[in-house]
Amino acid sequence: MGKKKATFKNIMVTLGCTAFAGVYVLGGSYAVSTLLGSRSSARPAWLERVEIHVEDSAVAAASGRGGVSNTRSGGSDNFGFNSDDALQKPRFDEKETETEIETETEIETETDEMESESEEDDDQKTDAKSEKAREKETETDEAQTDEAEADERASEEAKKKDEDSDQKGAVEVRHVEVLQQDDQALAVMADVTAVVRTAMPCVVSITNEYTAYDYWYDEEYDEQANGSGIVVAQTDEELLIVTNYHVVENNNSLYVQFIDDAEAVAYVKGTSPENDLAIVSVFLEEMGDDTLASIAIAALGDSDSLQVGEPAIAIGDSLGYGQSVTTGVISALNRNVFADEEDKNPSYLIQTDAAINPGNSGGALLNVRGEVVGINSSKIADYVIEGMGYAIPISAARPIIEDLMQRETRKKVPEEARAFLGITGTDVIEEATARYEMPEGVYVNNVLEDTAADEAGILKGDILMYLDGEKITRMDELQGLLEFYEAGTEVEVVLMRQSNGEYKERTIDVTLGYKEQ
Repeated sequence: MGKKKATFKNIMVTLGCTAFAGVYVLGGSYAVSTLLGSRSSARPAWLERVEIHVEDSAVAAASGRGGVSNTRSGGSDNFGFNSDDALQKPRFDEKETETEIETETEIETETDEMESESEEDDDQKTDAKSEKAREKETETDEAQTDEAEADERASEEAKKKDEDSDQKGAVEVRHVEVLQQDDQALAVMADVTAVVRTAMPCVVSITNEYTAYDYWYDEEYDEQANGSGIVVAQTDEELLIVTNYHVVENNNSLYVQFIDDAEAVAYVKGTSPENDLAIVSVFLEEMGDDTLASIAIAALGDSDSLQVGEPAIAIGDSLGYGQSVTTGVISALNRNVFADEEDKNPSYLIQTDAAINPGNSGGALLNVRGEVVGINSSKIADYVIEGMGYAIPISAARPIIEDLMQRETRKKVPEEARAFLGITGTDVIEEATARYEMPEGVYVNNVLEDTAADEAGILKGDILMYLDGEKITRMDELQGLLEFYEAGTEVEVVLMRQSNGEYKERTIDVTLGYKEQ
């Protein structure tokens, strides 16, 4: 029990000593701060010398300098003047003002420090301060002098540049010239209804029924292909329609559908495979009066005067669904789609972004006046390509069309009366043409005895090039042509025959015979 009381007493003594020491420290700190505070509360001498320069509002307005207005009506700021009546001049607008303020501040600060150290050295340190101030003022004057000289040199250089620019002539930005066009329809094509209404009766749909071959199942089957055509002329007996050669190629039967949905049988009158052009004929006796009254003959324009960017309108039997209209512009002229295969397409095609789809082939490419300027021929189809269709220029096609229209219209002859030439042949491929310098055509592998070819003097090794004025490049083309001729018809055959290592052209008259012979 005695030990517990002694321990408690010791704890109480310790706490009392600690509390007394804390009070003593706090009291000493307060005394020291009070003594030092009386000295630090005095305003520094440099603050007494700070001057605030105020410009009268009228002077500021006259000098062109704006100010910040006080949003409080009738209020005054901390410096005792009304901010609505006067503007404070910025302290750091000019280098001179900044230099002077820094100099004065440094001098006054140093003065305060010297006064606080000793009153006896005031005069000496004041002299030192004055000397240092004079040195800084001298440096400031020199800096101002250097700056003035630099400004003068810059001014002289600017004047010199101005004089040089005056001598060379001032450069001005050229303004864009606005095109003045009399006919705004040529610049912007928004409504083509009038053009379509005029041109639609000239365009027809063409259906080609042909025999296709399935190599997988090794069998033949009937197939149809759709295309378009343009009515270009009328004779006493026929209505003549221009289209692409690939639209009527290898046909068994051709049918033409007009704007009133009437349909008639058509016949090939003439073809130009190398130009992808053909003329088909519909006999007037097979057409009704109402159909003849509903159709029209197309107006052929001048494709040589086309300009890139000119509006273009395409009409054709797209996908076999019937006549449809697409619009675009002339994208380019004199295009060669297949540069490496010039026989596929001519190198003078018109490129357009008007949609050309399967079935549009042979249709019309029109200008804004409704004139045919091109015959839609092909397009480049690829998932990375958009809006690249091509048409045969009408100016280039016109002489070919006129020549094909002069030929005799041919109808397919029944098989029992069909002509037979009497040869077996193969195509002269491009590799053989390049390697052996062989002409393009059908190479005669064999001539059957007692046939039309044998009697006419056609020999094995000859290369047939033309039959009755039609160019031949493949054996199937020759067989297709013979379907339009009856046995006993005399035709002219142009061939190339090798002599002394060179091929020479010969023309032979052949009287076609019957197949059973």
